Amino acid sequence: MPPYIHVFVGIGNAGSRIVNNIHADGAVRVTINPAYLLMPRAGEYEEKLRDFFSKVPRNTFLWLIFEDKEANHIAREIIIDSVPSDTINLAYVITPKRELFMERKPKWAEDFRTVFYDSLWDFFGNSDEPLATAFYTASRSIADMFSRLHYYLESQMLVNIDYADLFNIINGGNVGILRILKKVDFRWHWGVWERGLLGILVGREFPLMNAHRILKNFQEILSEKDIIWGVIVDDNLDREVEILALLVKKW
Repeated sequence: MPPYIHVFVGIGNAGSRIVNNIHADGAVRVTINPAYLLMPRAGEYEEKLRDFFSKVPRNTFLWLIFEDKEANHIAREIIIDSVPSDTINLAYVITPKRELFMERKPKWAEDFRTVFYDSLWDFFGNSDEPLATAFYTASRSIADMFSRLHYYLESQMLVNIDYADLFNIINGGNVGILRILKKVDFRWHWGVWERGLLGILVGREFPLMNAHRILKNFQEILSEKDIIWGVIVDDNLDREVEILALLVKKW
């Protein structure tokens, strides 16, 4: 596989907060304020965006991270229109209290191999939780998730997951979710997904049979029973487990 560059682009406040918290050696982090595209000198800002994104290297993974808002889609459209044709486009969209997999595929999603989304369901402690609080809590968790995914892909394929596996999952115009989990609550709506990629990081004292049980549970709930997975033991952990779950379905 050729070397890949990952460019994480945060559009708007929510996306920028996530990108600023990503720690991934070798990755490029970019933040964009779409408000500049609504100001009198918007043409100059758009020209700078087009110039920058037209020069991304071949086979770049372009992650656009943004809340599903009209202003952010203006920037998204400019970026997608500017990048080279071989860019690997992926979206991570924040849709508070909306489950995107239940909705009709939006036209803009056609520009991405997979649109991942987060309804912030995990971050609303109760129905009265302020949206700003959920965004703040989620930003670090989502950034950590991207950092771990990049680490798994770039660090000698430590959990038996490589780019060929990733392409196998993301290609096809899917909708999906990315989650980094310390435990798995199988009461949640996991069963809507068809296939996925699982990286399981366990401590030295974590029973391997428990890791296989986690895998078995995912195999039972995914409709196509198609899972690419790997397990690695981390000497810095004890009886802990960390699961990186990338799950998709046809829209």
